[in-house]
Formats: sequence, C-alpha cells, structure tokens
Amino acid sequence: MGHGPVRIDPAIERFNNMREEAYLHFRWTPRTVRTALWGFIIVPTTIFYIAKTYNMKWDFSGRLKGEPLTEHKD
Repeated sequence: MGHGPVRIDPAIERFNNMREEAYLHFRWTPRTVRTALWGFIIVPTTIFYIAKTYNMKWDFSGRLKGEPLTEHKD
C-alpha cells in the first residue's frame, strides 16, 4: 500500500525498477560504442588538447590598458 497517506504508483515503481536494473540489460551496439567513444575519448582528449595548448598563453594580472595580454618574452 505505501507508508502513511502516500499511495504507490505502479508506473513509477516500474520505472524505478527498470532504472535500477539497466546494467543487467545493457548491450554493446553501434550506437552505444559511438556514444562511448565520443564521451570517454574524443571529447576529453579535445578538452585536454585545448587546455594544454592555451595554458599560460594570456596573463591578465598587472596589465595596463593598451598592453597585450600575451606573455612578454623579456
């Protein structure tokens, strides 16, 4: 029945059960492989490359108006 005045909705219970047991029914398909490649390899690699390339390229501290933000090679 439920605890107190709360009624149990069978549709919500089925959804929760399906969500909790999703790993039991998982299969590798072309779509899941493509999603895994994008989510675990391509996107993180691209973010890492961009971060590594542009790290320490600009310096915002102590610059006056009109001075370039790129690092000075003194």
